Amino acid sequence: MTFAPKFYFSLFVGLILSISASAQLRTQHAAGLRFGSATGINYRYALSDVNAIEGIMSVQSNSTSSRFRLVGLYQFHKPINDDFSWYWGYGGSIGSYTTKAFSSQQVDGTINHHPRRSELALSVDGVAGIEYNVPTTPLAVSLDIKPYFDFLQMDSFRIIDTFGFSIRYQF
Repeated sequence: MTFAPKFYFSLFVGLILSISASAQLRTQHAAGLRFGSATGINYRYALSDVNAIEGIMSVQSNSTSSRFRLVGLYQFHKPINDDFSWYWGYGGSIGSYTTKAFSSQQVDGTINHHPRRSELALSVDGVAGIEYNVPTTPLAVSLDIKPYFDFLQMDSFRIIDTFGFSIRYQF
């Protein structure tokens, strides 16, 4: 790293740390929609100005499989300025993972039929993100990453496909 990038990075961190620290969780309740690789609904309940619990019910589907999950997260919120905050947390989820029925043809012309199969999904989840409270409205938008480790699925540590965008109504 050369001098200029180090300087600008240090300046950016200094500005973030020196900005007013009044942005906390504005309301006790927030409900909305979450979009990303998994789409669903979410509800957040503020336990204090800086702690909250969040529930997410999501579905994810493609041509070969589908996933349904109920996620519970405990979050820590930290202010950046009056309208922005960042948060991190941890929790877990339970759900189901279903492989859709399909047929495949071998090189020799043999057709294999693969039946529909469902499995229990149980995971440990993390979350880290940033939230913007839209001024003069009861709306908040957030962008986060929610990696998880699924105990029962093979190849189940997910980081890349776990980005999400949420819009919430705060009340």
